[in-house]
Amino acid sequence: MSPTTRPAPAGPPAASRPAGVHRIAVVAVPPVTAFDLTIPDLVFGSAERDGDPLYEVRICTAEPGPVATTGSLQVVVPHGLEVIAEADTVLVAGSASRADADERILTALRAAAGRGARTASICTGAFVLAQAGLLDGRSATTYWVQAGALEHRFPKVRVLPQALFVDDGPVLTSAGLTAGIDLCLHMVRTDHGAAVANAVARLAALSEVREGGRAQVLPTPMAAAGSSSLAATRAWALARLAEPLSLAALAAHAGVSVRTLNRRFRAETGTTPLHWLLTQRLEQARELLESTDLAVDRVAARTGFVTADSLRAHLLRRIGMTPRAYRAHFARPARPPADPPSSSSP
Repeated sequence: MSPTTRPAPAGPPAASRPAGVHRIAVVAVPPVTAFDLTIPDLVFGSAERDGDPLYEVRICTAEPGPVATTGSLQVVVPHGLEVIAEADTVLVAGSASRADADERILTALRAAAGRGARTASICTGAFVLAQAGLLDGRSATTYWVQAGALEHRFPKVRVLPQALFVDDGPVLTSAGLTAGIDLCLHMVRTDHGAAVANAVARLAALSEVREGGRAQVLPTPMAAAGSSSLAATRAWALARLAEPLSLAALAAHAGVSVRTLNRRFRAETGTTPLHWLLTQRLEQARELLESTDLAVDRVAARTGFVTADSLRAHLLRRIGMTPRAYRAHFARPARPPADPPSSSSP
């Protein structure tokens, strides 16, 4: 599903909380997926503005202390479920508990949702949200291998097995492993805009923002031995977003036919070259709207949309906001924009 933009849900007041810091409770339901527990700290812990942290992440469980994982590890979880009552967002990590999660956890999740906290899950954490009844009548996803089981056990849930993540209002779910990073980045972007989210993505060594509707499983997950990646062509295009890049120009840079470009691009990224270009242009436009005072027509020209009307139409279609509304919601103190880099022909 396309990302939606909305203000972060308000949490309860807390005297010890620094102004503006959003509290996130990550729930470990044993046996928990250890990798999933690291994702919120990686993403939210890297989000800051002017050196100030934007989130506080605390990991909790029903019985603090050593918690079994789905592998051979054991993790020590420091907090009990009381942190859920203080959280603005409650995120359930992946778990092998498909139908027998601790009732204390389910009760805490229902209470959090009832007071308006944002709730989310990574991977099979969706089963826990479903057990709490929080996915009834909603769209959701999970690790594709388990999607059929989720649909069978919880028929009131509209399961989207191919999606990387699904944003269904106050409840969000993701597929497994790195899709959890995509979900957390999406929440950062929803809360604080594209510039902050993209800065976090760069710190996490991610090359691009991925949309929730992207397929979990790519047709060719790894390039064949001896084949060349299109990464250099994507980097070349990113430096020239203001130019009228065509499929022919991209193919010429890659040294392949347009047909081969389309096939290999989809195999490597899960999307078409033109859709990828549109996403990158929108990301750059959002950053410029947030961090500069450039007129909208100049933002459009710098990002390849040519006209303000074109940028407005694409932004409205993608996130439901006009450039003016987006700037009013996410703008930061303006700084002079750098001149676009010079470019040469393919």
